[in-house]
Amino acid sequence: MSFDAQQMDDVLLVGAVVMLVAILAVRLSVRAGLPSLLVYLFMGVLLGESGLGIEFEDANVAHALGFAALVLILAEGGLTTHWAEIRPAMRLGVSLATIGVTVSVAVMAAGAHYLFGFDWQLAVLLGAVTSPTDAAAVFSVLRRVPLPKSLTGALEAESGLNDAPTVLLVTLVSTGTALDHGVLGFVGIVAYELVAGVLLGLAVGFGGAWMMRRVALPSSGLYPLAVLSLAVFAYAGTAALHASGFAAVYASALVLGNSELPHRAATRSFSEGVAWLAQIGLFVMLGLLASPGRISLLNMVIAVLAGLLLTFVARPLSVVACAYGDRLSGRQRVFVSWAGLRGAVPIVLTTIPLAEEVPRSEQLFDIVFVLVVIYTLVTGPTLPWVADRLGVTERGEARDLDVEAAPLERVAADLLQVNITPRSRLHGVEVAELRLPVGASVSLVVRGGRTLVPDPRTVLRRGDEVLVVTPRKLREATESRLRAVSRGGRLAHWLDAPTPPT
Repeated sequence: MSFDAQQMDDVLLVGAVVMLVAILAVRLSVRAGLPSLLVYLFMGVLLGESGLGIEFEDANVAHALGFAALVLILAEGGLTTHWAEIRPAMRLGVSLATIGVTVSVAVMAAGAHYLFGFDWQLAVLLGAVTSPTDAAAVFSVLRRVPLPKSLTGALEAESGLNDAPTVLLVTLVSTGTALDHGVLGFVGIVAYELVAGVLLGLAVGFGGAWMMRRVALPSSGLYPLAVLSLAVFAYAGTAALHASGFAAVYASALVLGNSELPHRAATRSFSEGVAWLAQIGLFVMLGLLASPGRISLLNMVIAVLAGLLLTFVARPLSVVACAYGDRLSGRQRVFVSWAGLRGAVPIVLTTIPLAEEVPRSEQLFDIVFVLVVIYTLVTGPTLPWVADRLGVTERGEARDLDVEAAPLERVAADLLQVNITPRSRLHGVEVAELRLPVGASVSLVVRGGRTLVPDPRTVLRRGDEVLVVTPRKLREATESRLRAVSRGGRLAHWLDAPTPPT
């Protein structure tokens, strides 16, 4: 079929309108506490055969585009994740992404086989596609909840790493080759792909960081493109070697995002914009692929029951299995169980059996689509409330002090913008009494729309915006001291505080 200029103009017009509406919808979804994916999914449904009549039924194209979008989303997740925050929780995150997924798949597969009457292939597929958490949903929701770094780090690491084993499992089961080499052979293939994927990703990350620090590009705008290209190269190169590309892209992006690279702030901003574009395109496409008129009452009932099994049995059991020996309290384990946010990943994974024409794969797609919509509506908006009721929030992190950071690349320093909130005990504290680490200093205070250059006797007030310059290696200690004073006042940790510069 020919594709003329007028058709291209129409496509660009529709695409621009959809993009602008999707961007404006972000504000609405954030206020409601919903992952924005639901808005985009419904936009796709409205554009599809049940709405404006745009037909899209090519599972192979959906599979390819879905994987490409996931690569970009995972790359952004790695580039914007601070290693210092997730490192203490990495063990739990890796356990949730491997052991936790295994437990969840086993529970869901058994339930689908014995409760819903699915054959074992379809039952395992249902367990596999619903077990991984979604990186986009986790990052967008959890980063607005004042949680301890141990919890956010574990959940972010899990969402970044659990795509790799589940993609492999769904692919092998869909093609019917999962047990060609026996159970031990299957376990060996999975282990090889994951380990090789991580190692190759680390190699690309460290090698790319070394190269980027030594190559002088003619334009600053080329650096973000180069970093994102390295992450995509890690995925494609690793996949070509029959290892896990998803593990590689996240590992490489994590290294690149935490390396001292030129124009690191621009790189993170660019990757965030590309990830938003990928999310919008992905979710609208999945909405187009759905056929609401095809979803039967039986499939809706199965979706609700499967969601109950996943939320209240499979997920809690996987958390218990992984948190054994960890220092998480019982309430924190309950929260981690509730915070297993699903999103586009389960729906994208169902395009694999669709493309392989697995029997009843359309039914699987419909069930998973309904399950994701219902339980994202349930868990997303309630997550802050659940965290508060369980007492797992760190109130000082969000309510007593707000800190934003911008890098100062040429001097390897960071500029911290500290907003003194009404509940902060920084009110009444003199600048000298902050006792910041040697090398960090308060450079400017914005008060009532006016700026003033502080001296050691300047008293901070509620509503002030304080700009603090700190060497990057001291940023964590500087933030820690500011938060301590915000919670405890001028005498906070007095004996342990660093000696101020003279």
